[in-house]
Amino acid sequence: MIALAVAAIAGCPVFPADNPWNQRVDTLGVHPRSDAIVRSIGLEEMVHPDFGSGRYQGRPIGIPYQVVPRDAKRVRVRFEYADESDRGPYPIPSRPRIEGGGDRHLLMIQRGTCRLYELFAAQRRGGWSAGSGAIFNLRSNALRPRGWTSADAAGLPIFPGLARYDEVATGEIRHALRFTVSRSRRAFVFPARHFASSLTDPDLPAMGQRLRLKRSVDIASFPRQARIVATALQRYGMLVADNGSDWFISGAPHSRWNNDDLRALKRLRGSDFEVVSEASPRA
Repeated sequence: MIALAVAAIAGCPVFPADNPWNQRVDTLGVHPRSDAIVRSIGLEEMVHPDFGSGRYQGRPIGIPYQVVPRDAKRVRVRFEYADESDRGPYPIPSRPRIEGGGDRHLLMIQRGTCRLYELFAAQRRGGWSAGSGAIFNLRSNALRPRGWTSADAAGLPIFPGLARYDEVATGEIRHALRFTVSRSRRAFVFPARHFASSLTDPDLPAMGQRLRLKRSVDIASFPRQARIVATALQRYGMLVADNGSDWFISGAPHSRWNNDDLRALKRLRGSDFEVVSEASPRA
């Protein structure tokens, strides 16, 4: 794998250069079951950029995040899955930006401490509650305990897998992206730590499975924003992070996304992707 300079936010690296999210995989081999796994997700299904500008059903399009100060007040959160959640407390702003829909992800990066706080199904009804929560040190490669979820089904952090406009504005996304599939396998592979399925078909993707856009796919005619996202998919790939709609790629909302440009990503089909065979540590 090739490691390059990593993205940064609030004076913090988004994990070290040798972190799996930050590794180029365009020179690695193809998984022996690649064709079958891609077929199980959908050969003719189109890619869907699940982020953009404006609003959909009254909510920003994508998974928002916020930078909070080092001295932000931290609050206790009650968890449904408390045995697999980090207790916190969590630095939740008074008016946090929360993802719309059922997942209600709440992501916070704390300036100074370089901690990433993530919640799933965050709700404020009197006090704060959530389905699950995880805290990551952005300067560390430490994984969740084996078998633990996070705010994502795969036990992965969400923030490093988002397509973010500030990166596209510089001309390059230097990390893998996050995407969802409707059916996954009862298994996880490095760097994932958790599965969320009872299905055992070996042709289904495991949580953490990395796919990449084939080098042979010509993206030169794509509009700039779509081309930058597609280039990241060729160089870094994307990781199965959760069960959801097939080929939905995650990003953060921003007023300067060009939704018409991003729609060009829908030219991509499942058949344009392959599963990466990675020589990785055991999960």
